[in-house]
Amino acid sequence: MSWIFGYKKPVSDLPPQGLGNTGDGSSSGSSSTGNDKPSVGNSDPKMYAGRESIYKFDSSALERAAHAAKELERSQYANQAFDVVKMQEQTKQLEIQKQMKEYSQHEEEIRFKHQQQLNEEKRRMMNEETHHQNERAKFQDQLARKRIQDQAAEQARLQDEERRRQEDSVRKQEEMKQRSIEYAEQVRHQYEMKRLEAELKGKAQIERENREIYLEQIKLKAEEQRKTVLESIKTAGSVVGTGITTLLENPSKILMATGGITLLALGVYSARGATQTAVKYLDSRLGKPSLIRETSRTTLLSALRSPVKTIRRYFSKAEDSLQGVVLEPSLESRLREIAIATRFTKRNYGLFRNLLMHGPPGTGKTLFAKKLAAHSGLDYAIMTGGDVAPLGREAVTAIHKVFDWSQTSRRGLLLFIDEADAFLRKRATEKIGEDMRAALNAFLYRTGEQSSRFMLVLASNEPEQFDWAVNDRLDEMVQFNLPNLAERRRMTYLYFDTYILKSAERRRPIKIGPFDFEKKCEELAQRTDGFSGREIAKLLAACQASAYASEDGTLTEEMIDKKLRDSLESHRKKVEWRAEEER
Repeated sequence: MSWIFGYKKPVSDLPPQGLGNTGDGSSSGSSSTGNDKPSVGNSDPKMYAGRESIYKFDSSALERAAHAAKELERSQYANQAFDVVKMQEQTKQLEIQKQMKEYSQHEEEIRFKHQQQLNEEKRRMMNEETHHQNERAKFQDQLARKRIQDQAAEQARLQDEERRRQEDSVRKQEEMKQRSIEYAEQVRHQYEMKRLEAELKGKAQIERENREIYLEQIKLKAEEQRKTVLESIKTAGSVVGTGITTLLENPSKILMATGGITLLALGVYSARGATQTAVKYLDSRLGKPSLIRETSRTTLLSALRSPVKTIRRYFSKAEDSLQGVVLEPSLESRLREIAIATRFTKRNYGLFRNLLMHGPPGTGKTLFAKKLAAHSGLDYAIMTGGDVAPLGREAVTAIHKVFDWSQTSRRGLLLFIDEADAFLRKRATEKIGEDMRAALNAFLYRTGEQSSRFMLVLASNEPEQFDWAVNDRLDEMVQFNLPNLAERRRMTYLYFDTYILKSAERRRPIKIGPFDFEKKCEELAQRTDGFSGREIAKLLAACQASAYASEDGTLTEEMIDKKLRDSLESHRKKVEWRAEEER
């Protein structure tokens, strides 16, 4: 309805309206409904137009409103129009209320933000106060700590001073005590010197006074001794003279005396020779040479110590030569052939073949030699090549004793020489002394021909060091290699059964923890690549020792893993040392 009341009437292009001043300073105005007329007097036209615009009234809007009201009264939609106007007014009021609410909400937001800012400022002030309080507390704590440190330092200084004073006091007391002791010793020494001087003076005085008495006693003793010697000479001379006179008067007594002395000397020397011969015979039959470290041959002492074991060994059957020995299949086949041939050679009184076993240490050479002797029905004897060099000149005699002793075995003997390259080195290229050269020559002399009394088995890690004459005396050469995966697996199971599972038969059995020992044995076989049989056996023996050392005697998987790590580290160091040595 704004068009009725002229709310949105376009602005007319009228000049600006304002009040005008008369020339004489009084104001006047008039309204016009028609054309503009100049005012009376000398007035400015522009000022006149301004005054007219102030009192001008536009009645067109009222006319239009009246006309519209009449039209509405005559219109059939008057009520609807009034309702529309009323609804517009309500809408406008609602918009105004909405604006008021928005303004109130905005005012509330402003108050909230202001309160929030106040709270933030208050919180910041509280934080600042807390920070200042903390800083003040830290500063006070630092002051307290510094005060405590100063007090402790002062107390320590006082204690040091007190300790120094006490030490000075003790040192002074010790010095005074030492001076007192030195003075007492000095006084005692002076007293002793004076006493000795007095004693010596007294003895000298007594000696001077008794000199004549002593000289008289010496003369009497010398005279008595001279008489005794003369009487003894006279008595011996008379006895010898009487005997010689008697012998010269009777020639038969001379012959009897000569024969008796001769028979006595002959008996003494014969008994001495017979005793030496008997000792040598008993030593060769019952004794053991000094070079032999271990033997299965029965001696008188071993028979007296364990008679049951000795009798059982004589009546025991031959055992398998490879029992408890884990080797490659091809090597097992060859060694079994050698064992069978040796057994039948002994049974048929044939000549034994000399054998060389070479390879890394711990691969079963010594063990197979013992098993070979037991399988063939032979006694075994083990000596080490390193024991020959320290004997020096006695080495030749010791080697001859070993071979003489080997010849006296009734069952036959397997002579096993471990580390034989220690004294059987090349004479042409190696620098060896005369004693070792003589020992090598003695060995070559005693092994020049095959024997039916003993079998020679040599073991060496470096067979290329042998003298060519030693190689000529060997009939069989067998190489022992480090075990592969399959052999390590068999060894692991064998030694696990020997050291762990069979402990149930002992006084204190070993309990096995909750783990799969078959899987663990497989893991040990996989991770012990490059180990010898001896190293694997020592690994399982170490696991047994760990189980016995535990509180309840239980072998756990962690114990096995720990010992495996230790063994791997030891094996790595050995390999490094060997590599450095070979460089």
